[in-house]
Amino acid sequence: MIRIISALLIGVAALVPAAAGATAPIRLADDAPDSHVVVSGDTLWGISGKFLREPWRWPEVWRLNREEIRNPHLIYPGQVVVLDRNGPTLKLGRRIGGPSDRPLYEKRFPQVYSDPAGGAIHSIPLRAIMPFLSEPLVVDEADDSRAGIVVATQEGRVFTSRGDTIFATRIDPEISSWNVYRKARPLKDPVTGEVLGFEAAYLGQARVSAQAGVLAPDAGGDTQTAREGAPIPASLVVTSFKQEIGKGDRLLPAGRADLPSYVPHAPEQEVTGRVVSIYNGVGGAGRHDVVAISVGKRDQIEVGHVLALHRNRGEAVYREENVGAAMRYKLPEQRYGLVFVFRVFERLAYALVMESNGPATISDSVRKP
Repeated sequence: MIRIISALLIGVAALVPAAAGATAPIRLADDAPDSHVVVSGDTLWGISGKFLREPWRWPEVWRLNREEIRNPHLIYPGQVVVLDRNGPTLKLGRRIGGPSDRPLYEKRFPQVYSDPAGGAIHSIPLRAIMPFLSEPLVVDEADDSRAGIVVATQEGRVFTSRGDTIFATRIDPEISSWNVYRKARPLKDPVTGEVLGFEAAYLGQARVSAQAGVLAPDAGGDTQTAREGAPIPASLVVTSFKQEIGKGDRLLPAGRADLPSYVPHAPEQEVTGRVVSIYNGVGGAGRHDVVAISVGKRDQIEVGHVLALHRNRGEAVYREENVGAAMRYKLPEQRYGLVFVFRVFERLAYALVMESNGPATISDSVRKP
């Protein structure tokens, strides 16, 4: 795929609007190198961390505008990132001359490159979030009310696995591939108690083999009139499974697992949310763990937003030498980390912990950094 790379990086004057909230000057890392040769496995966050103390602010030193932060396939293995300390700014360069302790570079002017899209360096480590791009699911009552329902399994089996047939109602004839899930625990705002959604257990995928009202292919595939008022459900073949599928499980259309392509940037608006869940139910989340937060599309949260984690220290009660009434104090919150939002639902979002000085716990705050 043809991509205009350098034109996005050189001579772009407009800063990303989100940078307006980051008023502190850009600070270089103590041991920032003059350049870095991109290798397979690098991430944009990791590369920027070699140059900046706050790597999430790299769109500012690359001088990207709002559209460019939505298309960050800018850098490929073998390219050279060069630091101009006067800005500071980061640019792409090309090595010239032979190997030496201080290789020389020249600026690359706008030109067209042809590179496979799959070879581009991503914003964050994909291995940490790949399972979350299609699973688990967050569903609300509206999703659940229109979801398909497994009403029977092959030959009356209690549970089924790959290659087996399941039968379901409410299957849209225009959609062939479906995710199968089991609605699990509700995700609640830890302060208000509001149910924001349900974290559903992802069971697998199924493909329609015969529409509702149609006999299965091995039975002739002819439309059959309902016998004694009993309708014929749709038939689906289980194509993959993570857990066994049974009657009562739900189905939603299977979307494509989109790779998060936005670069890190702060939201334009103020954000006040909470950590509502730590995936897999562990006590605390560390670097590269996934958390669910209580803000989503309704709060204008989008993929690529970076939010600061603030520890909730709770309250303290003090009584002076047992004289007089006890005084209650709300302790100030402490900022201790950053999360990168990579999947957004209506009232919730999944975020990857990128930096953390201590474990993230439920009810900790997330805010605009």
